[in-house]
Amino acid sequence: MLSTTEEQVEESENYFISMTDMMVGMLFIFIIMLMVFALNYRKGDDDSKRIKDCLTELLTKNAALSADINDKVNKIQGDVRNQIEALELAADQRRRLLTDISKRLIAQGLAVQVDERNGVLRLTEDAVRFAPNRSDLDARARDALTRIGRVLTDVVVEYAACKQGRTDACGKFQGASLETIFIEGHTDTTGVPDLAERDRRNWLLSTERATATYREMTAGSPDLRDFRNRRGEQIVSVSGYSSTRPIASGEDREAWEKNRRIDLRFVMDADTTINLRDIIALNDEVKAQISRLAAISQDSIAACK
Repeated sequence: MLSTTEEQVEESENYFISMTDMMVGMLFIFIIMLMVFALNYRKGDDDSKRIKDCLTELLTKNAALSADINDKVNKIQGDVRNQIEALELAADQRRRLLTDISKRLIAQGLAVQVDERNGVLRLTEDAVRFAPNRSDLDARARDALTRIGRVLTDVVVEYAACKQGRTDACGKFQGASLETIFIEGHTDTTGVPDLAERDRRNWLLSTERATATYREMTAGSPDLRDFRNRRGEQIVSVSGYSSTRPIASGEDREAWEKNRRIDLRFVMDADTTINLRDIIALNDEVKAQISRLAAISQDSIAACK
């Protein structure tokens, strides 16, 4: 089964191959047209020479325009490859980061799960447990979060673009760096009988759980507040999702305990120097040139008759 990046590479390769085939095919058509006209108009030397000169000029113009189109297609292909390579590097960096963090936490006896595809380090209920309708942390959870904060500090320093006080160097970081670490709070589906009030409370409760986690981790590891992304912004942030992203199905105690959780989502910032908008603009220019090539050919052939 192909990975996302492999699928992107294959799709882009097929796209560029089809464009190149189309241009080569158009050139063959022009050559065939030249031969047909040359055969059809041999009846008179004057007409033959005129038509030959006319079609030769047409082929010269088309060849120049086709060469320019080919150059631009090659540039688009190169730019897209650079984008894909940058994304692959970011994905590889995130895998290394998650693997390093999870190994260190498991070695300390903390139960965590890694969702590599989504860049999530899940703190299971065995590591950080919340009581129903509560966002406060018991002694066991506080101890776990203190250790998690220390591990994050030791590992994240290698992936942060810079630290507070050195924001002038943030944008100079080479390669893939951390954009954000979201501390995500979640709830189960239970609560007060009134559905509207339950929904309101669970959104608030999930955010409170994320905020309590952030405060506990940064209290024991204040350096986490200093890490900055490429834009000089603080990396660690919080978000709440209420009960909208369950990981366990069912309406029983076991499922509820699993869904009352904290996820750490790691978002990477790929170092891409090519703007995707520039690639799209160049691609639109190529399509316009191909249309122009067809129009010029049609008008010129009509004029040569």
